[in-house]
Amino acid sequence: MKKLAIIGSAVVLFCLLIWGYFYFNSEPSNVAEDAANSTKTVDVLEENDILVFTPRKSDAGLSVILYPGAFVDALSYAPLANNLASSGFKTYVVEMPLNLAVFGKNRATNIIDEAPDEKFVIGGHSLGGVMASRFAHENNNEIEGVFFLASYPDKKGSLKNASFPAISITATKDNVLNKEAYNKNKKYLPKDTTFVSIEGGNHGQFGSYGEQHGDGKATISGTDQTDQVTNALIAWLNTSVKTQER
Repeated sequence: MKKLAIIGSAVVLFCLLIWGYFYFNSEPSNVAEDAANSTKTVDVLEENDILVFTPRKSDAGLSVILYPGAFVDALSYAPLANNLASSGFKTYVVEMPLNLAVFGKNRATNIIDEAPDEKFVIGGHSLGGVMASRFAHENNNEIEGVFFLASYPDKKGSLKNASFPAISITATKDNVLNKEAYNKNKKYLPKDTTFVSIEGGNHGQFGSYGEQHGDGKATISGTDQTDQVTNALIAWLNTSVKTQER
């Protein structure tokens, strides 16, 4: 009976994953697809299921690893990644199995191992941020900082004793982020954490994939929100991350 119960639970979980994939899975916008093209300042390529945005000229000395939100295609973060790379920060957007970071928590390992001369910050949107914090918790010596886009660390990804800084960026019209869980889990953030709130932004506009089920209606454009997130991240990278003594 126990074996049957386990099999039954596995079947139910599999069915829920398949339903979630088709019900919630989003498509990158035209803006995202355009941002995935190389420009005069950024080279873009896809290798080993990772979108890599590389600055052509200036190198800020830090690279960014981004984990997508649940059921969100990695391409949806191309506008943000292109903005960061245009400012000198090489950016890796990781494609996840079934578009779920819970199945690819350690995908950053290969990126870091194959680029020993680069220093990294890691983070993500929503579920991607949770999984990024778990990776950072287990590999804190490889990470210079962690960023959360409408996200937070959980107990398994606790960073409260981390020596590196973090930034938490939220949006006032976000109706997807669980505010109660977000506030409860602030205790797992590092002491050096910067908090930024995007007025008029929502959950879906941390990427570029259209409306998300249950989300609030944004009162700013997706481009405006992406620019504000970019500016907040760059300011944090140039101050809190670069000036730390580790």
